[in-house]
Amino acid sequence: MRNTRIMASAATATLALTLAACGVTDGSGDGGDGEGSGKLEELQDAGSITVGFAGEQPYSFEEDGELDGATIALHEEIFANLGIDEVEGVQTEFGSLIPGLNAGDFDVVSAGMSILPERCEQASFGDPEILYTTGLMVPEGNPDNLQDLSDVKDAGAKIATQTGAIESDYAKQLDIENLEVDSSQDGMDAVTRGRADAFALTGISLRTMAERNEDAKVEVTDPFVAVVDGKEQVGAGATVFRDKDSDLREAYNEELAKITESEEKYDEVIGEYGFTDAERPKGDLTTEQLCDGELPDAE
Repeated sequence: MRNTRIMASAATATLALTLAACGVTDGSGDGGDGEGSGKLEELQDAGSITVGFAGEQPYSFEEDGELDGATIALHEEIFANLGIDEVEGVQTEFGSLIPGLNAGDFDVVSAGMSILPERCEQASFGDPEILYTTGLMVPEGNPDNLQDLSDVKDAGAKIATQTGAIESDYAKQLDIENLEVDSSQDGMDAVTRGRADAFALTGISLRTMAERNEDAKVEVTDPFVAVVDGKEQVGAGATVFRDKDSDLREAYNEELAKITESEEKYDEVIGEYGFTDAERPKGDLTTEQLCDGELPDAE
């Protein structure tokens, strides 16, 4: 039986946003200089860790009262190896995850969050654990023949994106008309109800949604790498930590490497959620590069 528990609260997101707006945090902006180096021991003594999640399939979501998803599976494996047997969860909106983390509402963010320079200024990311491509969810039959974001821009189409997700940044940079929504379900609803011509999100998320909503009159394009200013946007997702919890982050990275270094182990842990060797980080893309905005040249 999975050692997971939901601790969702509607007040969590409100509190996190309020604290962030007032500039109030727990001091995690002091930098990862070793301050707070007892976080790992604290969690080991407690025997549990609380993760923040946004309810996006297949990364982290609630089903039948339990936490589920690829990043949850990673965390159950890794934290158990670190002597932390129970994983609890607090659900909040995606855009509230980092503010909630810094407000102390949970210990880490479990959402496959893309590593971006502006986010790295707010919190510390672990090593890459998932590589990303983008997809478009469109009405059945794809009436506008949209295959990627350049097609969307050329057609003057309107897309929906999830607030705080990297696809929102792409839309802004490409000057695409954009409807920001709070959840992936809202994005699919925007397409089915004609409020948007497409919903842009990671390809694997959209495929999972389509598979779980067989009656929805939608389809998903082939995944693609977004291009902004002539440069391919290589993306990776990771677990997010408070800056001061460097000991926890370093121990996590050591255990994560045992999974990402092995195609077989990676498949064993998260293959059931649709992740393949194509999504497995191979070590040629680092958190430091992504935080600095120094994307490697595409081959």
